[in-house]
Amino acid sequence: MTHGIRMERLAVTAHILAMVFGVAGLVLVLPHPAWVLALPAVGQRLFAWSMAGGGIVYILLGALAVILYGVRVLGARLLWGFFLPAVGLSLTSELLGTSTGFPFGHYGYLDGLGYKIAGLVPFTIPLSWFYMGLVCFLLAYGGLGRLKREGLRLAGAVGLGAILLMAWDLALDPAMSQTPVPFWEFQEVGAFFGMPYRNLAGWVGTGVVFMTVAALGWGVMKVQRLNLDRQNLTVPLVIYLVNFLFGAVISLGLLAGSYWIPIGLGVGLGVIPAVVCWWVAGWPVPTQVVLPELDLVAR
Repeated sequence: MTHGIRMERLAVTAHILAMVFGVAGLVLVLPHPAWVLALPAVGQRLFAWSMAGGGIVYILLGALAVILYGVRVLGARLLWGFFLPAVGLSLTSELLGTSTGFPFGHYGYLDGLGYKIAGLVPFTIPLSWFYMGLVCFLLAYGGLGRLKREGLRLAGAVGLGAILLMAWDLALDPAMSQTPVPFWEFQEVGAFFGMPYRNLAGWVGTGVVFMTVAALGWGVMKVQRLNLDRQNLTVPLVIYLVNFLFGAVISLGLLAGSYWIPIGLGVGLGVIPAVVCWWVAGWPVPTQVVLPELDLVAR
């Protein structure tokens, strides 16, 4: 195992542990203040820090894990060819959304996700668009590997990847905006479990825009078809599933029972297709070792 792979696995593991710690704090500890008060001073400070900065840490670790994975599987050129439009265009979309209400509806970010760019959007938000956008795009791209035309495959990956991204939001948005410790809030009453329908359209649209720009960039670079089999898609699948589970557990643990509806839709539109894409990609074909013929003729 190379040093790079070890660092990648360490980052993925730390990302998962940070989310597990966050879920435990929000769902198990926070509803029981007596538990927090019973902690020693060090424990209370640690809990206060985790509530204030835990969101920043898990997003940074997720971005780091996907960057390390991308360098290994895609190469630096393709990775940064996706990173730049994903971060730049998602930030543009978020700045528009928080200042004008387009395309997500009227909303604003609260504290807990780090320094706000232009006083509106935490710097971690475009990073989360990047790392979840890339894993969604790659899962879709790998699942469409039987398409012979590369342009058609990239276009299909854009459409399916944007839907996978929106499905993640079905679990994430209630968890981050309507629980006792929200990270953003809608300034209008949404008809879909507190979310405006245009928020979901905004997620799909933003995903389509930056994935399209990235795909066009990949096409201009005339890259060879990526061989994304199950082995190379395992990290994207794990990242997608644990991030979906993070939002789903918080939503179902802290909100009314009816929130199983958006979670169920997210499973149907995101989790199941993501697993199917991973499965359809197949395992890598074993490399045949050709042995030289042996001359067994007696001399």
